[in-house]
Amino acid sequence: MRERQQLDDSIAGVKRLEQQLNDNIELIEMGEEEGDESVVKDAEDALKTLKAESDRQQVEAMLSGEADGNDTYVEVHSGAGGTESQDWANMLLRMYTRWAERSGYKVEILEMHDGEEAGIKSATILIKGHNAYGWMKTESGVHRLVRISPYDSNARRHTSFSSVWVYPVVDDSINIDINESDCRIDTFRASGAGGQHINTTDSAVRITHIPTGIVVSCQQERSQHKNKAKAWEMLRARMYEAELKKREEAANAEAASKTEIGWGHQIRSYVLQPYQMVKDLRTGVESSAPDDVLNGDLNPFMEAALAHRISGKADAGIDDVD
Repeated sequence: MRERQQLDDSIAGVKRLEQQLNDNIELIEMGEEEGDESVVKDAEDALKTLKAESDRQQVEAMLSGEADGNDTYVEVHSGAGGTESQDWANMLLRMYTRWAERSGYKVEILEMHDGEEAGIKSATILIKGHNAYGWMKTESGVHRLVRISPYDSNARRHTSFSSVWVYPVVDDSINIDINESDCRIDTFRASGAGGQHINTTDSAVRITHIPTGIVVSCQQERSQHKNKAKAWEMLRARMYEAELKKREEAANAEAASKTEIGWGHQIRSYVLQPYQMVKDLRTGVESSAPDDVLNGDLNPFMEAALAHRISGKADAGIDDVD
């Protein structure tokens, strides 16, 4: 039923675009016949908006992977560099939260470890909504920030790194077998807000899958039992994402050999000083408005990265994808 609803929505979207296109063309013809420039201008503006919506739907059509329609987990980890790197990780977490909210998605914080002075050491959020994983999957990798550090009394320029890991929520239709004897389960006291209970009981849960080294943790709930159940879901999702990654790397071996950018490597630079620019190193897409990007204006980067994954061209845009 969910798949049918998604198909119905897609077909309805195409029909709506077609109807609006025809309506605005008729308005332009009518305005030109009557010499009414305001009608022509309004219809032309509507067509520009329609073009943007058409582009978005074209990108949505690229999200045809078996897990693209699922909700997604997003992990952010600070790199070396102490407070500066931890502040950068917090900026990335805020950027993805803003993007999700602007896209109409819901966001839940599953776990967060604060930095000693500022920022975060790591955090995991859950983004809920149709195609959340499909949109976010190209954000996995290392993100680089260059700026004058607000924590440096000498106002020197610093370079910081943080990593992002994106993996899909696994629904009940996908069977992932995990041998519990291969896992180590640790409990610990949760950090952050939550009152006396959350800080005095070992309610947080960490699960380590020993054969792969995959580690997940959850401290969202007050109950250790609920956190453990959520952590198992996260582990199943990470195992599934690892399998998807293997399949994709095997299928795209030839395309992957044409690019230096791989999984876990630097994918994007955010420069705030001495000039202002955000550049994606895989696609070449740039923005001279880093404040907008850090406030969640990520769609141009995501669209180009999705097109690049399909076409294999470093400068691919949505118009390059059949």
